[in-house]
Amino acid sequence: MEINKRVLFPITCILLTFSLLHTGCRKKEEPQLPIVIVETPHKEDVQIIGEYVGSIRAASYVEVHARVEGFLERMLFAEGKRVKQNEPLFMINSATYKARVEKAKAQLKKSEAQAAKARRDVERLEPLYKQHAASQLDLDNAIAALEDAEANIAMNKADLDQAELQLSYTTVVSPIAGYISERFVDVGALVGPGVNSKLAAVVKSDTVFVDFKMTALDYLRAERRNVKFGVQDSTRSWQPTVTVTLADNSEYPIKGIVDFADPKVDPKTGTFTVRAILPNPNQRLLPGQFTRVKILLDIRERAIVVPRKALSIEKGGAYLYIIRRDNTTEKRFVQIGPEIGNNVVVERGLGENEQVVTEGYHKLIPGMEVHAIATDDEDTIERLREENRL
Repeated sequence: MEINKRVLFPITCILLTFSLLHTGCRKKEEPQLPIVIVETPHKEDVQIIGEYVGSIRAASYVEVHARVEGFLERMLFAEGKRVKQNEPLFMINSATYKARVEKAKAQLKKSEAQAAKARRDVERLEPLYKQHAASQLDLDNAIAALEDAEANIAMNKADLDQAELQLSYTTVVSPIAGYISERFVDVGALVGPGVNSKLAAVVKSDTVFVDFKMTALDYLRAERRNVKFGVQDSTRSWQPTVTVTLADNSEYPIKGIVDFADPKVDPKTGTFTVRAILPNPNQRLLPGQFTRVKILLDIRERAIVVPRKALSIEKGGAYLYIIRRDNTTEKRFVQIGPEIGNNVVVERGLGENEQVVTEGYHKLIPGMEVHAIATDDEDTIERLREENRL
């Protein structure tokens, strides 16, 4: 039976169109490659910072005490102000001590007169003894009297020195230069070693100490990095400098240096005390203030650094995804080091020229082919985000 060509031609066209449409749909249904953002690790000198809680302490805190007893007559300073070393601060009634000085002077004068008489007796008896006009006993007695008088002079001089020293203590002076506290006793009060001896305190805070605690583990890690706390190493290009915060949590602009580390660990806390010294010319750091302490523990030179968001953690450790040259993925476990801001140091397992997936790794499996976009291609990344393809 012969088919009409007029009928066959439209049917053929319809089938051909359907075939083309079906083929186009299959191409559109083909799965697209996952899109990931990659970044090349970079090398940089990484500072390893330790953070601790510390307290500020004045370099010198000296209490001013009354060394002799008496009534407090005058106060010669303004509380809270700066005083100089040996500047007079208090006056204690000195009448008793002046009398003792005068008595010691008189006693010394008496002893000197007795010594002068004994010396004349010896000088007179010596020639008489040689002429057999005086006995040996008379000469010996004269010499003994002279020696006794000279001993009394030495003793009276010591008594005079002591009396004058006690008299000088009635003027209480500042032992160091610094800022003086408020007075601890009032004018008119009886002061002295047996009663109110503490009169005030002087604080030298132009330089301050910062005390903080470090763990034995911190010490062990520092030893492995050849860092000796409290020891300046001239062969090293850096030193363990310390930065502290002010009361408003802003950073104090002057850095300190660690100058002491306790040689023993507290068995109760497992920590040891470390001390840093800081200049404090404007008195911005107040003794007794608590502060956050940041200490430079080490500098890793040319360490490989990746963004923190590129890493994932599981029981086996930390891993990230690497894009190979054929655009397939590799799940690689790495050994990580300290974190610095939003970055992490990779100790082992990563080269500096490899491509690390920083976004989109949650949809990856090892060996998968992907479409990688460099993190610096901002225009493409923005467009893909608008299309919800990232």
